[in-house]
Amino acid sequence: MRAKSVIFLALILALGLSACVDDADITKASTSAVKITESTEDIREEDYKPVIYLYPEELTKVSVELDYRGELTLTYPSYNEGWQVMAYPDGTLINQADQAEYSYLFWEGKSAVVYDFSSGFVVKGQDTERFLKEKLQFLGLTAREYNEFIVFWLPHMIDNPYNLISFQEEAYTENANLKISPKPDSLLRVFMAFKALEEELEIPEQELATFSRQGFTVVEWGGCLVKH
Repeated sequence: MRAKSVIFLALILALGLSACVDDADITKASTSAVKITESTEDIREEDYKPVIYLYPEELTKVSVELDYRGELTLTYPSYNEGWQVMAYPDGTLINQADQAEYSYLFWEGKSAVVYDFSSGFVVKGQDTERFLKEKLQFLGLTAREYNEFIVFWLPHMIDNPYNLISFQEEAYTENANLKISPKPDSLLRVFMAFKALEEELEIPEQELATFSRQGFTVVEWGGCLVKH
């Protein structure tokens, strides 16, 4: 009887672990996405769907390298120690490795970074769509960019009683440094960390700055659901 109980518990744990993995699978739309490595016990947070848009002023060969203090779990197209693409002014990318067309560069990873919630916003779940559209527009995302952000993140946020939201800058950029050649004239990296809340709480409101696009522009957005 004890052996059966142990087996049953093991099955429950296995199902729980597979559910965590399946939540990340929302972005695995193509077989061209490449899994890099498995997570480890000391890694706590997963950076979901950072995507990188490239907008040169003319057709340009661009190299993008990511110095990430964690473990990459998924890239699209395949990272291969860096991305080499031909970038068009409208954001269209031709990956040099497979000559296929992409809308952006995509990656996900897990790391032990600690995100800063000393200031931010507490938003009702049902108000999250309006909040994100307003703030992302202010930060400088285009309609295409903020719509893709909202479509990905809203299902994870709308049913929560409240969401504690803070847009990261220093913690994120230090944890995931980008090296881009040729160097962009303007770079915007929007990264949202949030926690689901059962009750409203008071927190100093975060000050945000708007972004101006000039010349060769690179835009990135991503996020993290913080569970502790």
